[in-house]
Amino acid sequence: MSDILPKVAHTPSSADSDKNSITEKTGPVAHHPTVALATEYGINDKAIVRRIDFRIIPIMALLYLLSFLDRTNIGNASLFGLQTDLKLKGLEYANCLAIFFVFYVLFEVPSNMVMKAWRPSMWLPIIMLAWGVCITLMGIVQNYAGLFATRVFLGITEAGLFPGVTFFMTCWYRKREINLRVAIFFSMATMAGAFGGLLARLIQLMDGTAGLQGWRWIFILEGILTVVVAVAAFWLLYDYPDTASFLSPHERQYVAERLRLDTDGLSTATDKKFIAHAFKDWKIWVIAVQYFATLFPVYSFSLFSPTLVANLGYTAATAQLLSAPPYILAAITTVGAGWLSDRVGNRGLISIALMLVGIVGFVMCIATANSAVGYAGVFIGAAGIYPQIPLLISWGSNNMGGMQKRAIGMAIVVSVGNMGGILSSYVYRAVDKPRYFPGHGAIIGSLCLGLVCATWLEIFYSRANARKLAAIEARGHEWTAEEKKAHMDEGDDAPFFMYTL
Repeated sequence: MSDILPKVAHTPSSADSDKNSITEKTGPVAHHPTVALATEYGINDKAIVRRIDFRIIPIMALLYLLSFLDRTNIGNASLFGLQTDLKLKGLEYANCLAIFFVFYVLFEVPSNMVMKAWRPSMWLPIIMLAWGVCITLMGIVQNYAGLFATRVFLGITEAGLFPGVTFFMTCWYRKREINLRVAIFFSMATMAGAFGGLLARLIQLMDGTAGLQGWRWIFILEGILTVVVAVAAFWLLYDYPDTASFLSPHERQYVAERLRLDTDGLSTATDKKFIAHAFKDWKIWVIAVQYFATLFPVYSFSLFSPTLVANLGYTAATAQLLSAPPYILAAITTVGAGWLSDRVGNRGLISIALMLVGIVGFVMCIATANSAVGYAGVFIGAAGIYPQIPLLISWGSNNMGGMQKRAIGMAIVVSVGNMGGILSSYVYRAVDKPRYFPGHGAIIGSLCLGLVCATWLEIFYSRANARKLAAIEARGHEWTAEEKKAHMDEGDDAPFFMYTL
């Protein structure tokens, strides 16, 4: 190796800290290639992870911020007259909300397959450019048919971002690092709710400019912003660690080796049999149902929070402003739960606790007509539901063995979850205002379903780990690399694969 890069002197602050980081939760790996690389070339584990954070997280967070802003800004536009100006009747508005999620769900798995076969640095900016154009065109639609058509194409083009980015990040970070990063990334969705309401309030002041209503400018300006960022993303995004230009050859090798600490012995090949494994794994479907049970409340909240606040007795303009603070609290709890989950190494118990918090919040909303209590319930409900999304994404990806199975499995989870978006489009009906008993009740029931799924998986994973540890103890020695080859295609069913609780 010395003929590639000059050696760097070993110091206690570099390789020693790497050794501690690498061995955490993995057992003694004194002879693992990561330790050898860190020692020989003075690679600092924490420093290299921070560098990856700086290059990956901000751009991914920005992409998702714009994605969530663009899919939910229709709620703000509705509050400022979209339905009246387009003469929407009956369920036409709800149909426009729902059709987005239908095509979003249909195109998530194919999009992930394209991205894995191609390059993230090309695929993600292309689909972003496409949905930015859709949003811009939404600002000039004249009737129900036009709005419906643009929402169809928005669903198709946005479908690949979230499942693609979540899979992409698992290719850069280890299991015990991923949840905080996904939480930071997803917290942009909560900030989109706060930022979107404030931005919509400001853009509404352009009402009448160039002869266009204020709600049209919401779509046009936010769409143009998305197009500009999409063009820049062609130069800002990277593919995978083995081709990252900001890493040296030995650093690329080091990152690859540290990732193998979590996937050591499992196949990374692309094969249709791993697609079949993903579709047949009942655990993936349980986590998918849990994801549905939590994403349904999230989408319901993001689409209708201005309306819910307005029906507590506030004007439309005031409701836009008052809908922002709950999102800020949700962003804080999302990042906090991500940090705690990585810190303690547990996803399930934190998910269960937050599910209970969300239930309390929506029970407060349904139990009283008092506006102060209802507004407090909106805060507590948001704080309980938003952190669930990164928790479940991390929990699911941690427990899917093998790269191909993980790519398809996460797309399945996200696809099933986004069916909750279809349901959320109809949950808060105008005929049910101002108390919205059916809507709040549906969300409470959904969170209870998620609670059951989380408890089921936590118990199963704990018992499965106990069985595997007992089997290893009975063997009298750890699995060797040669022995693992016989089980490399078994994914998380492999006897040496340990589930994340």
